[in-house]
Amino acid sequence: MGTFGAGGTCRRLLFCVWMLTGCRVGAVTGSASARIQGMQTHPTVAVFERVEVGLSDFKYKRVLLKLSGEALMGSQSFGIDPAVPLRLAEEIRPVYEAGVEVAVVVGGGNIYRGVQGAANGMDRAQGDNMGMLATVINALALQDTFEKAGMDCRVMSAIEMRQIAEPYIRRRAIRHLEKGRITIFAAGTGNPYFTTDTGAALRACEINAEILMKATNVDGVYDSDPRKNPDAKKFDTITYSDVLNRDLKVMDATATALCRDNKMPIMVFDINEPGCFERAVSGQNVGTTVFEEEN
Repeated sequence: MGTFGAGGTCRRLLFCVWMLTGCRVGAVTGSASARIQGMQTHPTVAVFERVEVGLSDFKYKRVLLKLSGEALMGSQSFGIDPAVPLRLAEEIRPVYEAGVEVAVVVGGGNIYRGVQGAANGMDRAQGDNMGMLATVINALALQDTFEKAGMDCRVMSAIEMRQIAEPYIRRRAIRHLEKGRITIFAAGTGNPYFTTDTGAALRACEINAEILMKATNVDGVYDSDPRKNPDAKKFDTITYSDVLNRDLKVMDATATALCRDNKMPIMVFDINEPGCFERAVSGQNVGTTVFEEEN
């Protein structure tokens, strides 16, 4: 047998390992993003753990993720459970590292809901203003967690408060996304009487997102509440008109109509299922997709 160089040796070794073990072996270059704890990358390294994914592995390249404020409570009855933003960061990280542009809209119901204030006698506009400020608190909490996890992040507020957040400017928001920064849109639309669902629909259309992803505590849209009706039927796909006509509460009617008019698809999925966000962005059927009906 003739001699061969180090590169040939490594290739032969990789082939032998593959033949003997049946493992899937990948070559990771030193410049690649290898998310494998405790392993240093070299020009050619045998990797036996997860196979890395790149931007081409994802169906959607720019997404808007809608989070409810209640989701941040976790097991608490009020406020922010610190474990929840940490878990969200780990859910978003693989998508972020692959190069997908991620925008986020978060609600404020874990701190204050304007509708509840109005029900107790408060002026509705005043209550909604307080609710919008609550979303800013949540946005800052998410930003802190994402940045500590090594993900560049910006908060943009529809209500100006320059000391703590950038004012929302559409072109600047798009530029942040193009530069690979997670961009969190706070304070809803900046106007009372509009929900953060409507704010999410508006921002998704403005930034030309490919899909609006609504993270919930259920794995899709059902014809009735699956927590109350064990026979509830889940939809894999459904049209905007059916959502509105059946009053299915995917999002409020204003948000749903805005998405319909601008052909913005909505995906509803369970954020509590590990890895679900990554699979959703890759195009897998993990929940329910609301789409534009064919004419």
